[in-house]
Amino acid sequence: MREDPRFRLPIMFVGALLLQTTLLARLRILGVMPDFMLLLAVAGGITAGATRGATIGFASGMLIDLFLPTPLGLSALVFTLVGYGVGVANTGVLRSAWYIPVLTAGGASVAGVTLYALIGSMLGERMVNGHLVTIALVVGLSNAVLAPVAVKFVDWSLGSLRSGPRIPV
Repeated sequence: MREDPRFRLPIMFVGALLLQTTLLARLRILGVMPDFMLLLAVAGGITAGATRGATIGFASGMLIDLFLPTPLGLSALVFTLVGYGVGVANTGVLRSAWYIPVLTAGGASVAGVTLYALIGSMLGERMVNGHLVTIALVVGLSNAVLAPVAVKFVDWSLGSLRSGPRIPV
């Protein structure tokens, strides 16, 4: 029963949402807040592949969308694409080096923030501006730093649903 992901996944999502909306909401680096919910999607793709990464991305995106003034589903769409993309990109990558998940998290987070702003702008939100580069870099760097924690958190929560060997982070 303790290994059952049906119990661990809700704990992961609620824990990540609480972390994002309480502690990280107060932490600002150059006026930018780290995005742990996006990092969950990235960690899902790293840990469990494209399908599970997309599923985790959708769930974490929908949860954080409930707290944002942007169109409902925007984060879910972007996080789904990011989780899937990371899962596809990691399919042929050897994961023996500790820095691979860190670099992947940083790069995918920069791409996710940029994609979020581009899709949001297409939906009528004014998100593409001079501050976008700063936002993308701060989120990318902060998510790279938090990546080992997020990968272990997602790996723990998936338990038997994880695909492939354990990731050494």
